[in-house]
Amino acid sequence: MQLSDINKVGNKTIINLNKLGIYNIDDLVTYYPYRFEIIKRSDMNTIKIGDKIIIDGVIETSPNVYYYNRRKNVMSFRINIESRIIVISIYNRAFLKNKLNIGSTTTVRGKYISLNKIVATDISLGALSDESKVEVIYHESSKINSKEINNYINETLESYCAKDYIPEYLRKKYGFISKIEALKEIHKPTSSNKLKQSINMLKYEELFLFMLKINRLRISRNKVDGLKRSIDKRLVDEFINTLPFKLTEDQLKSVDDIYNDLTSNKRMNRLIEGDVGSGKTIVAFISLYINHLSGYQGVLMAPTEVLANQHYNNIKKFMNINIEILTGSTKSKDKKDILKRLKNKEIDILIGTHSLFSDDVIYNNLGLVITDEQHRFGVNQRASLKNKGITPDILYLSATPIPRTYALTIYGDMDISIINTVPNGKKEIITILKKNSDIKDVLTMMLEELKKKHQIYVIAPLAEDSDSSDLESVNALSDKMNKALGKVANIGIMCGKMDTNDKDNVMNKFKNKEIDILVSTTVIEVGVDVENATMIVIFDAERFGLSTLHQLRGRVGRNTLQSYCILVSDKDTERLNIMVNTNNGFKISEEDFKLRGSGDLFGVKQSGDMNFKLANIKRDFKLLLKAKEDSLEYLNSNDYNSDIINILDNSYNLD
Repeated sequence: MQLSDINKVGNKTIINLNKLGIYNIDDLVTYYPYRFEIIKRSDMNTIKIGDKIIIDGVIETSPNVYYYNRRKNVMSFRINIESRIIVISIYNRAFLKNKLNIGSTTTVRGKYISLNKIVATDISLGALSDESKVEVIYHESSKINSKEINNYINETLESYCAKDYIPEYLRKKYGFISKIEALKEIHKPTSSNKLKQSINMLKYEELFLFMLKINRLRISRNKVDGLKRSIDKRLVDEFINTLPFKLTEDQLKSVDDIYNDLTSNKRMNRLIEGDVGSGKTIVAFISLYINHLSGYQGVLMAPTEVLANQHYNNIKKFMNINIEILTGSTKSKDKKDILKRLKNKEIDILIGTHSLFSDDVIYNNLGLVITDEQHRFGVNQRASLKNKGITPDILYLSATPIPRTYALTIYGDMDISIINTVPNGKKEIITILKKNSDIKDVLTMMLEELKKKHQIYVIAPLAEDSDSSDLESVNALSDKMNKALGKVANIGIMCGKMDTNDKDNVMNKFKNKEIDILVSTTVIEVGVDVENATMIVIFDAERFGLSTLHQLRGRVGRNTLQSYCILVSDKDTERLNIMVNTNNGFKISEEDFKLRGSGDLFGVKQSGDMNFKLANIKRDFKLLLKAKEDSLEYLNSNDYNSDIINILDNSYNLD
């Protein structure tokens, strides 16, 4: 069955469904309601001004329609509810006028705005049932409404063949209803109790498949032999001792974890989780050096060219071996030379962006791939390396601290090292919350840092001015900074829409102290390291998630100087006070998790790993733990249902 087979679904409707993310029948039936409303008659004796209500009554007067602004209109009429006259107003429903006859009964849904007056949001003919019912509400668009979506789904479900992915013994164990029953119930509820049963079953199925995938990955990777290596640990220790700083206990523990992985007979698949400024990068450099000692090439992939260049310049300070950088902006002649030397094994370590995995990049004995700030090594990159016959060890770096309990489950196919200590000598960043009316205080604090020859980041939520928003933009803030501090400071701007060369140019000027104040969007959030920057001022701070704010704050405090983070906001100050009260990224992520659920907090949406339609990692964590245990039991039973394994292989491109 296809979307075009549904009654009243033509090409235009299919285009509108596509815009909602619905491309086929499976997408349609799993387009779940985002809200459910209990529909029952409101008690007129207990309602208060401002309440949302649902009532039915007899129409007492013919509707009057008033037109304004050309096509807009408001319709008014009176209804009688238990001998009480109520005035009903509703906007842009003039087409209903001829159906609302005196003496007929109508149901009105809306808001009780004043004594005996209701502004309706919906009107339907007929009386309410004495029994309450559950109404489903979907995310809709201007072209297709919730009722139409529901009609298409319910028609489809009449002949839809639903695949049950929960093994029968688990279905019996938990008393789950069948998949088709659950789908029919969630889209056309018959009772609150059955609706809860269907939601619970569908959530469990999502989580079970996810954990089945995670655990199957772990089992399959444990069967993959690691690269053969012989590494003298004394050489590693000697290299660490040459560093101009002392590693923390957590850093040393992470290095030991990686050394043990690389010298074991199993392929490494490890995540290093560390707070902002905890020193993950130097651990990555040491890992590349260990890999080099065993005779293999190493790769470090960064999410941006700015960060790739930073890594390249930093790693060359510590190692006197053949290191190159390859990005999208590398000149054609230079790229050709790099590719030739890489193939001939004349390059030991290659730094870059996603271009490291292009078809024309051919490695000679690649042994280690490190991805920085990606959280998950992309499916396409894995497939690219596999197609080249390469199975290197994998190391991921993440500066988004995730509470350990969740990380061990979500990243269950990985080994995890956590760096939770700050390098010696660094001072805690002082975070201050200011209102927009306190801007003079903010400018005074900025001036004090400028007098000390320190540099400042200023963050705006928008790249460009917008007529539909009163939020600060990069250009607007730049103008304000020039007026206030332009006589004593050079001011530069940077945003994601600038081309790579322009961004690199601005960043280099900032690093070289040619720019004193850098006004930017969150493009500077990830990894940018300028030691002389001691203050970051974030405008409209309430617009950012706590984890993003913590990442932004981490752009300062990169040295032993006292640094400051100024949050400017008139809203949501209770949430922002979390930032004021702690610098611990793990605590902040826990709070962010409570506020936002899973979503982008884990940074894995792009990989499809957590594309849940109903389940929520935080809210349904107990159910996730059950699914984790059940999936392990199922995999260990060796009694696979081929349909379940096929959906894993087809959906997740397992290697």
